[in-house]
Parts: sequence; C-alpha cells; structure tokens
Amino acid sequence: MPQRPYNFSAGPAAMPDEVLHHAAAEMLDWHGSGMSVMEMSHRGPQFGHILSHAEADLRELLAVPADYHVLFMQGGALAENAIVPLNLSRGAKADYVVTGSWSQKSQLEARKFCDVHLAASTHSASGYGSIPPIELWDPRRDAQYLHYCANETIDGVEFQHAPTRFSLPLVADMSSTLLSRPVEVAAHACIYAGAQKNIGPAGLTLVIVHRDMLGRALPSCPSAFDYAVVAKNSSMYNTPPTFAIYMAGLVFQWIRRQTEGALQGLAAVAERNRQKADLLYACIDASELYTSRVEHACRSRMNVPFFLRDERLNDAFLQGAQQRQLLQLKGHKSVGGMRASIYNAMPLGGVQTLVDYMHEFERSH
Repeated sequence: MPQRPYNFSAGPAAMPDEVLHHAAAEMLDWHGSGMSVMEMSHRGPQFGHILSHAEADLRELLAVPADYHVLFMQGGALAENAIVPLNLSRGAKADYVVTGSWSQKSQLEARKFCDVHLAASTHSASGYGSIPPIELWDPRRDAQYLHYCANETIDGVEFQHAPTRFSLPLVADMSSTLLSRPVEVAAHACIYAGAQKNIGPAGLTLVIVHRDMLGRALPSCPSAFDYAVVAKNSSMYNTPPTFAIYMAGLVFQWIRRQTEGALQGLAAVAERNRQKADLLYACIDASELYTSRVEHACRSRMNVPFFLRDERLNDAFLQGAQQRQLLQLKGHKSVGGMRASIYNAMPLGGVQTLVDYMHEFERSH
C-alpha cells in the first residue's frame, strides 16, 4: 500500500491509519451484529458495550478519579464556551485567562451569561505568543471558576502545567492537547475538549467534570446541555454522536497499545510528541529563513506556527510542500504564515520529512 500523504491539518485532523483500517473492516458489520455502528440504536446492547468500554478506557488513560463524571456530548468547544458558564457560573462571577484566539472567544461568549473578569491576558496588536507569569494573575476570590485554554491551536501557545496556584475551581479547554500527554485531572473542576484533534472525528465533545459542580445550571440552560441531566442519563439524554464515540473508543485502544522504549500508553505518546516538537523547533531556530513568534517556555507541542522571513515565498513554500504530499500547512487566516499541527497520529517520520523539505527549500531560496 502506498504511503499516505502527511496531513498537518489543525482539525479535523489526521487519525491513526491503524484506527481507520479497523473501522473500515467493521463498517458494514460490527462484531457479527449485521449492522454498522452508524445504523444501530444507541439504546441497544451493542452500542451500550461500545460506550461503556470507551469510557472505561478513557478513565484508565487519564487516571480519572471516581468522583468525576465523563460526559460524551455534542457542540464542540465553541458550544462549551456557552455551556460552561450556563452550568458553572450561577450567573455570577467567572474569571478568564486569555492567551490566544480560543480563550479570547471563550471569555467573550461567557459575557452573555455572567460577570467576566480577565485575571490575565496577553492580548496585543501583534497577536499572542506568551503566557503571563502566574504571580501577575489577578483572579477574584469570589469567582465561581477560573478558565484557561491549555493549548491555543491558532497561536501555538501551550501551558506546560496546570495553573494550580489559586483556590478557585479550575476549568480548562483542552481541545487540542487532551490525550497528547498525562493530565492533572484532579487539579480541575471541569475539562472539556472537542474531539477532532487527538480523540476522533468532529461531532463529539468530551467533558470531565467533578460531581460537586453538577446541579448549578442556570434555569435558561437547555436540558441537553445541563451537565447534571447528561450525567444522570449516562450521556444518552438525547441521541449521542454514536459513530464518533465508536471512533474515539478505537483511538483510546490505539493509545493503550503505544510503546516508546520502556514507556507505554499515554506516557509513550507524550514522549513521541516531545520528540516531534523538538525536531521541528530545532529546524526553525537554526534557520535564517523561518522564525517562531512564541516564547520558548510556552511553545505548543501540538501546533507549531512558523513564518518565512520573506513572506513573498509563502506560495512557493506551500506549492513545494503539496508536491511532496505535505498537506494543510497554511497558517490560520487570522495569523498567516505556516502552521504544522503534529497531533498524536502524525508519525515522527512525517515531521522528519517536513524538516527535510524545509532545509531543502531554505537552501534553494
């Protein structure tokens, strides 16, 4: 079978070949049921098996404590920007940290439902590229929660550790970093993530929420988005995104099988992601043609924006990449430049191929 192109899309993103082949083999008949997963009832025993195993595998991978609910929801992280304050703010105060385009969207959406205060922000005319020192953050003691985005997909800014300095319930958008490395689940009151980066296809949203945060929803919160209702109904208050949950379950199993030396599972995935990011950033830093605008201490291991010092070469760079089957490297329209998203499914060989091309392009230009 010929080598597939290397897909650097920020999302919907590449999925592991092994997972896609597995799903293709079961497309018309899941485990002798005579049905595709897309065709079976979400109330039936077959899908019940898929859902329970997916949750169990996710809990194991992330070491989710027993007093947290795992919810399989819909709407993506953009919908969670509203669903979080509808569930957790009590219509009162909520504090936000803005380190990029997505946390900016989060705080703007939350203002529709509660009193929002920016505990810290790096917003400037030149864009984002850093995280404010935590000692300079100014959260309110009576806020219902403190929200941050663990990894800014557009801007390439990532928290290396959870900001646990404060006693407020911590809420995190982990859409583009969940399952890329171990997570301090117990340090958070709520974690949410759109699936289309490291988890599965678009259409599924994961929410991991402490049981003490349930039952706070505003009266205006739709029932299908009320965490307490969703938890009580085991993520089946309404018809869940069944096929996306099935695909996520296959990804969870794939992660469990990963090895890297003596490391296994999520630890192995994290080490491989570190290797990929180090390789790409080393190329950028040693170059006279490429540059990064993100501070070293908070560079993302998932999304690597970079720029050509001579932007007149952008089209030529992208054309050459396309010819070498290096796909979807164009940066976000709000930022420009290039962006290589190197999620779990991107092999080290894909990043090496990109680096080889970058060196070749620099020598010829």
